Amino acid sequence: MQEKRLTLATRHGALRARIEQQRHQLAAHAAPLEVALARGDSVLRGVDWLKHHPAAVGAAVAAVVVARPARAWRWAKRGLFVWRGWQALRNSLAGGR
Repeated sequence: MQEKRLTLATRHGALRARIEQQRHQLAAHAAPLEVALARGDSVLRGVDWLKHHPAAVGAAVAAVVVARPARAWRWAKRGLFVWRGWQALRNSLAGGR
């Protein structure tokens, strides 16, 4: 009985060591993802800020329109083009709802 417990304890220790090694490997492989996800989080925080401060966005747009109306018009057309393309892509991926 003692020999069986010793064998099990040895296997248990080996498995724990293997698990620890795999955790370190996983952490090393996940490091680049952490950077990308952190950037994504910062973008989402920025979008959240924009949603909660529409007056600031409106003021910025008004300043651009007053300062450079031709450039603002050009960017508005580009934005509309991108938005319509995004809507078409989203609808085609969603099954044409």
